[in-house]
Amino acid sequence: MKIAILAPIAWRTPPLKYGPWEQVASNITEGLVDKGMDVTLFATGDSNTKGKLSSVCEHAYAEDTTIDPKVAECLHISQLMEQANQFDIIHNNYDFLPLSYSRLIKTPIVTTIHGFSSPKIIPVFKKYNSTSHYVSISDSNRNPDLNYEATVYNGININEFIFSGEPDDYLLFFGRIHRDKGTYEAIEIAKKTKRKLVISGFIQDQEYFNQKVKPYINDEDIVYVGNSGPKQRLKLLSQACALLHPISFQEPFGLSVVEAMACGTPVIAFNKGSMPELILHEKTGFLVSNIDQAIEAISHIQHINRNECTKWVTSMFSRQKMTEGYLKVYRKILHGNN
Repeated sequence: MKIAILAPIAWRTPPLKYGPWEQVASNITEGLVDKGMDVTLFATGDSNTKGKLSSVCEHAYAEDTTIDPKVAECLHISQLMEQANQFDIIHNNYDFLPLSYSRLIKTPIVTTIHGFSSPKIIPVFKKYNSTSHYVSISDSNRNPDLNYEATVYNGININEFIFSGEPDDYLLFFGRIHRDKGTYEAIEIAKKTKRKLVISGFIQDQEYFNQKVKPYINDEDIVYVGNSGPKQRLKLLSQACALLHPISFQEPFGLSVVEAMACGTPVIAFNKGSMPELILHEKTGFLVSNIDQAIEAISHIQHINRNECTKWVTSMFSRQKMTEGYLKVYRKILHGNN
């Protein structure tokens, strides 16, 4: 089976720091290569893969301001589509735009819907509903107007994560800094529990950061360490006593939630979107509805068995399990096998 994986090019694949879609595209690619598949990754030229790499843009447009994003996107997607007949299946991780090629080529396209950035993009998915193959990353993130082949949870390479049975005492906020992710709410929780909070993430909303986050940063109890790379990420996730995930939107998945639990770190999350699918309440963390409940959960965090967090992620969110899920989807499309 010859498989083409189409990754976004906002960031390198895998990303040097932030870039969840690129990270998942990398995990899929490497997982398929480990299974002996013939895989070509379409990504930036500086990307890293054990498979074949095809690129027209050497660098990511979010990392190089001289690149016009729309031009790069056009060249990148067309690079794959113009050689679509060389592949048995195309796996699109680049949202809705590649769907506009789907009826112009014979190769079937599997599209992982990583989330809906706006209701305005749904008409594109609906237009190609009858001829496309959609995969959701959680059951909660399904749109009732779309048809899905399967839900395949995002998977991580468990071997890349460090387990810690003796964490430090700090709380961690890890993710893009935006009101949707609840950075300010994490600060409130930490302040009211008199705990140190370490904040790590890409500043997606500068105004929000300036108004709601920056005034509280003092390098004592509220510490911002910037947008962390892999090594710092592992240290932060493994040594935290808990990850705070006080989201205000319907989170499609939440990669940092799984990564934290892989390290043995329990997660306290607002019960929205995919969180009930990712977290076992009172076993790998706590699902709460508000700040007061999050504060109460912190007082019980020592009762969570950190080994159980790692076992849960290994059983449900490994790269191997994700890869097997996608291979099942590919075979179903190509051969009608369930």
